[in-house]
Amino acid sequence: MKTQRIEDVLVVKTEGNEPYEIVLRKSFDELPDRLRGLGCEGHRICVVTDSNVAPLYLEEVQGLAAGCCAQVETYVLEAGEEHKTLDAVRGLYTKLIEAGFDRKDYLLALGGGVVGDMTGFAAATFLRGIRFIQVPTTLLAQIDSSIGGKTGVDFDQYKNMVGAFHQPCLVYSNVATLRSLSEEQFASGMGESLKHGLILDAGFYEWQIDHMGEIGERDTDTLLELVNRNCQIKRYVVEKDPKEKGDRALLNFGHTLGHALEKSKSFQLLHGECVAIGFVAAAYISWQRGLIDEDEFYEIRDMNVGFGLPISFDGVATQTVVDAVKKDKKMEAGKVKFILLKKLGRACIDTTVTEQEMLEALGQLNADERA
Repeated sequence: MKTQRIEDVLVVKTEGNEPYEIVLRKSFDELPDRLRGLGCEGHRICVVTDSNVAPLYLEEVQGLAAGCCAQVETYVLEAGEEHKTLDAVRGLYTKLIEAGFDRKDYLLALGGGVVGDMTGFAAATFLRGIRFIQVPTTLLAQIDSSIGGKTGVDFDQYKNMVGAFHQPCLVYSNVATLRSLSEEQFASGMGESLKHGLILDAGFYEWQIDHMGEIGERDTDTLLELVNRNCQIKRYVVEKDPKEKGDRALLNFGHTLGHALEKSKSFQLLHGECVAIGFVAAAYISWQRGLIDEDEFYEIRDMNVGFGLPISFDGVATQTVVDAVKKDKKMEAGKVKFILLKKLGRACIDTTVTEQEMLEALGQLNADERA
């Protein structure tokens, strides 16, 4: 596909639900009007965030919501993937019950992908489903996890093993929040952004390389275009395949090995960092199979360095990571659903990747085993 230029608002069509808007702005100023447009006036809203985001944006968003909602509650989760658990969601359920929330009230997820996934899962399951709003504050959340209705929590270290599809009624992305991210968190989002270009839009992949300087400086107009073009790709995929029965699996490029590495490292690496390592390994397999050439593989690998992403890992055996793949939810009938590149901008689903191929690809990236 070819992404278009910037639009102020993107509309996402959903299966069996009302379409929702992705609103891209440079501030939170328009949030109250958008909440009124949803019908939030006269209803309760609970702003769910985490301990990293709360000091930055909770007071502002809470105040804006108070101007158009009957009651505003807040709930602050402990930050980090290790807290993405059923027990944490249980605490949110208790908060909502004690505050008297009903089916016409709202949750608002203010934060990154973990906050969005947990809030969405709570919304999907509380009173058999209430409405929720995504206000993502990280690059990864703005371009990926806030769109498409996937919600969930980890279970005993197995990533997103418990979840539901539950569409937001609004995604409101203020790209100015991206300026407050650490270098590591911003780079983590770039892992997903580069992935989008590699699987579906070679022109966008090249655009990111051409604008590496402006992206690194976090120029606001460049960020707005970066987020917009990513959202167009994610919208295209989730509209075409809302329940991941076909092409939506292409979004898992880099995730098969990335999720396994993330778990094996006990979440010491960020999600986007693991995805980046995972897609370098997948590109290596694609090269070894003759799908892409050597120069294309090395460009993919080296561009990670330019955007602050890792191209190696340590502290865990390659075999341990590959063993973890077999416990991933992407397994189907005992086979690994793997995403490979046919060429830059075009990916394919493959179920024939062998354990030996995975061991070889990851072995090239394991600093301990290369030494």
